[in-house]
Amino acid sequence: MSKHSTTFAGNVLKLTSGSVVAQGIGVLLAPIVARLFAPEAFGVAALFTSITSIVGIVACLRYELSIMLPESDDEAANLLGVSLLCVMIVAGITALVIVCFDDAIISLFNVYELKKYLWLVPPAVLLAGTSLALNNWNSRTKQFGRLSIIQVISACINQGTKVAVGFAGYVSGGVLILAGILGGLVSTLILGCQIWKNDNQLFKSSIRRQKIGYGIKRYRNFSLIDTWGGLLNIISWQLPVLLFSFYFSPAIVGFYALGAAVVMMPLKIIGSAVAQVFYQKASEEKNRGDVYKVVINTYKRLVASGLFPLLMLCIIGQDLFVVVFGHNWSEAGIYTQILAPWAFFTFVGSPLSTLFLVFERQHFALLMHSAIFITRFISLYIGCILGNVYIALGLFSLTGVLVYGGLAYWNMRLAGVSFYVCATVFLRYFCYFCPAALSLLFMKYYLGLSSEILLIVSIFMICFYELIVFCKDDYFKKVQLLSSPVK
Repeated sequence: MSKHSTTFAGNVLKLTSGSVVAQGIGVLLAPIVARLFAPEAFGVAALFTSITSIVGIVACLRYELSIMLPESDDEAANLLGVSLLCVMIVAGITALVIVCFDDAIISLFNVYELKKYLWLVPPAVLLAGTSLALNNWNSRTKQFGRLSIIQVISACINQGTKVAVGFAGYVSGGVLILAGILGGLVSTLILGCQIWKNDNQLFKSSIRRQKIGYGIKRYRNFSLIDTWGGLLNIISWQLPVLLFSFYFSPAIVGFYALGAAVVMMPLKIIGSAVAQVFYQKASEEKNRGDVYKVVINTYKRLVASGLFPLLMLCIIGQDLFVVVFGHNWSEAGIYTQILAPWAFFTFVGSPLSTLFLVFERQHFALLMHSAIFITRFISLYIGCILGNVYIALGLFSLTGVLVYGGLAYWNMRLAGVSFYVCATVFLRYFCYFCPAALSLLFMKYYLGLSSEILLIVSIFMICFYELIVFCKDDYFKKVQLLSSPVK
């Protein structure tokens, strides 16, 4: 194995290990949290998160994505300055909008309990934008182990606060909101202090007003073009919560929020780590003129690790929720079954989409984000006006499979990977899934086994599959050695 592939996989392992522990904390405490808080509370918190996510993703006006690209650390430091300056401006504008139009915002989403928490939106946006900027600087300096530790700390504070305050008898949506903000605040402060400790001399000697102005002009396409793509992307991600809030009850929003959180867990644990390291590595390899290898290796490992467990959710989603969260959350399990195919293609396509930024093809990214937004809106709107959440989610999942499948292929083509190679990799791992799926369907519908037994069998199958993948793939077999420095 080459030095470069080893470094890439080692950095993914560092980030993934932190994500696994952080998500593991959430998984262990999720049954307790789900029993303490009603679906309505989850719905209120989900709507707040949707609003802050939409504003927060463009808080840096997408300049944070340019931090990775310059060869000079001096130029990158000034781009960090540009990003933080934009964050403060956007947060200030957000506060002004909240003060002037709070009643209109509440009327739009028809969730009146949210009004008492709207004042928290500007600080949440400030935190989200600052975290994005610092994360990209941290990725540039390859301090991925630091992010793992911070992820764990944030998860402990976030989930621990929910449980502690919930047991004290405070079980409103506001508790879920404040817990998330508290976890984000602590993690951002720690990351900021660590970066300042290591790089403050560089910042003091490099950041200048004239250079900040140059950075704004040089990378203006990130602001002028990719901001709209990022905004469309995050709005399309949050469309189910926004539309369900308007057409259905907060309980439906809560069911969707928990179901989506579970089905997207692989993306949070593995996909986000891969995306962060992949962006850094692909940017590096582009300068060398050899991005093909890192792209095809990343695609193979995403398909191998994500296809089997996510498609298994199509069969056992409801059983999983009944056993883990209780019968009150059975509806969320059905949502998970519907969304699982979409989640897989998102898991593969989303990390690879950073290639649009690497090749500075922001206009292509904007077209794709527009397609995602339009198809999602139409799909969800049809289901909403029919008053059927299952139709809404089914169409949402179907269009997501088509669009994210196309997104993955489009990005692979940028790196010179053929359709034949893409299809061969997918079919190989899908064939591994089919025998297990047929066996599980037989046990569920013919033998009528209980949810508990089905869940145990499914976990065993997933572990067995991942072990086979690990043992048959030289890349995975060497992962255990990758946390050590390469000499």
